[in-house]
Amino acid sequence: MTGDHQMLALVLFSAFIAVTLAITTWVSRNRRGSAEEFYAGGRLFSPMENGFAIAGDYMSAASFLGISGLIALYGYDGMLYSVGFLVAWLVVLFLVAELVRNCGRFTLADVVASRMSERPVRIASGTSSVAVSVLYLVAQMVGAGSLVALLLGGTSDAARSWTVVGVGALMVVYVSMGGMRATTWIQIVKAVLLMAGATALTVLVLTRFHGDVNGMLDSAAAQSGHGKDFLSPGLRYGTDWTARLDFISLGLALVLGTAGLPHILSRFYTVPTARAARRSVVWSIGLIGSFYLMTIVLGFGAAAILGTDAVRSSNAAGNTAVPLLALDLGGGAGSTGGTVLFAVVAAVAFATILAVVAGITLASSASVAHDLYASLKRRHGKGYSEVAVARVAAAVIGAVAIALGLLARDLNVAFLVGLAFAVAASANLPVLLYSLFWRDFTTRGAVWSVYGGLVPAVLLVLLSPVVSGSPEALFPHLDFQYFPLQNPGLVSIPLGFLAGWLGTVTSAEEPNEAKHAETEVRALTGAGAV
Repeated sequence: MTGDHQMLALVLFSAFIAVTLAITTWVSRNRRGSAEEFYAGGRLFSPMENGFAIAGDYMSAASFLGISGLIALYGYDGMLYSVGFLVAWLVVLFLVAELVRNCGRFTLADVVASRMSERPVRIASGTSSVAVSVLYLVAQMVGAGSLVALLLGGTSDAARSWTVVGVGALMVVYVSMGGMRATTWIQIVKAVLLMAGATALTVLVLTRFHGDVNGMLDSAAAQSGHGKDFLSPGLRYGTDWTARLDFISLGLALVLGTAGLPHILSRFYTVPTARAARRSVVWSIGLIGSFYLMTIVLGFGAAAILGTDAVRSSNAAGNTAVPLLALDLGGGAGSTGGTVLFAVVAAVAFATILAVVAGITLASSASVAHDLYASLKRRHGKGYSEVAVARVAAAVIGAVAIALGLLARDLNVAFLVGLAFAVAASANLPVLLYSLFWRDFTTRGAVWSVYGGLVPAVLLVLLSPVVSGSPEALFPHLDFQYFPLQNPGLVSIPLGFLAGWLGTVTSAEEPNEAKHAETEVRALTGAGAV
C-alpha cells in the first residue's frame, strides 16, 4: 500500500482510539465503583442504546472481514455464516433474552445457581465462559493482524504481531478503567460507524453494476474460476460426506451458539427491566439483519470486481477482501478516492475489533471475578473486591488471547468464531435451557452438562484438521488429527444435553420444587428480579 494509505488510515485509527480512550476516561471519573456499575453499567441504558450495543458486540471482525471473505472465496457456501448468525437471534429472542434478564444478575452462572448448589455450578459455568471468550478473542486478534499487515504492505509479520499486542493492551485499558458503561458507549459508536461504512460500500457495489444483482452474481461466478458452481451449494461443504457433516455441524453451532455467548448474555443485564431486554433484542435484530444482508453483497461484490484469485493472493483466508474492495471502488490503487475509502474501511474494521474485544474481555473477566473468585472467597473468607479481581483478570485474559492470536494468525476469522460458537452451544446453552425449563434439573446435571459439552468440544477441536494434519492447520508439520470435522458442534452439542440429562437422572439429590417454582415465576413475570 502507498504511504498515503498508511498515513490516512493511521490517522483515522488514532482518532478512533483517542475518542474511545476519552470516553473511557470520562466514565472512569464518573462511576461509583460498585460491582453493578462495573458489570452492568448501573442498568441505566435504554432499549435502543442497548440494541445498538448488542449489535456492536455481535457484528465483529468475523462478520465484516471473515464472512465477506468466505463468500468471495466460496460463494454460496460462504453465505451459511451470514444466515446462521442472523437466524441465531430468533433463538435468543424467543428462548433467552427476557428469562435471563429476570433470573440473573451479572453472568450466566447467576441463572443456573439460583436453584442449585452455587459453588460447583459457578466454577463450571465460569470456566466455560472464559474458554468461549478466549476463543472469540483470538478471532478478533487475527482480524486485527491481517488488517494492519495489508495496510503496511502485507509482508510484515512483525507488524501483525505488534498489532495483536497493541489491541490486547487497549482492551485491558478499556475494561479495567471504564467497565460496562465505557464498553457500551464504545460499542454504540462502533455500531454506527460499521453500519455507515457497510451501507456506503454496498451502495457503491450495487452502483457499479447499475443495481443489477443478477449481473453482479453472474460476474462473480465468472471471476471465481468455478462458473455456476460458485452460486450453488457444495463448493466448500459438498465434496464428500465429511464436508457435508461439517456443514451441518457449523450450522448447528452458529444457530445455537449465540444464546450461550457470555458477552451477549451479559448485555441483558444493562437495561432496567425484562421488557427493555426484549426490546433491545428487537432493535439489534433489525440492525444485525440489515448488516448481514450487506455482507452478502460485499462478498459477491468482491468476487465479481476483484476476482477470487486476487482475494486469495492477498490473504489465503480471505480476511482482506473488504478493504481491497473499498480500494477498487474508490478508484483503485494510487487514486485519492481509493486511498480515502480504503483508509475509512480499514479504520472502521479496526474500530470493530477494538470494541468487540472490549466487550468479550469484560464478560470473561466478570466470570472470573463473580463466579470463580467469588466462590473461593466465600469458602476461604476475606479477600480482594470482585471489581479489583475483574481488572486483574482482564489483563491475564488479554495476555492469553494475545499469545493464541499470534499462533492462529493465518486462519479465517469467521471460521475461528464458528469454533467459539460451537463451544458456547455445547457447554452453555444446555445448562441454561435445562435450568430455565426442566423442573427436575439438579446440581450434578448442571455440572455434567457444562463439562460434558466443554471438554468434548475443546478436545475434538484439538484433534481436528484445524490444529494438525493439513496445510492450513495451526501446526501443519504435525499430525494428531483423529476427528475428521473442522467444527465439533455436531458431536459436542448433543453430548452437552445428554450429559445434563444423565447427571440429573443419576443424581441422589432431590430437585428443589420451591426454588424451581420461584425461578419460574421470576423468569416469566420479573417479580423479584434485580
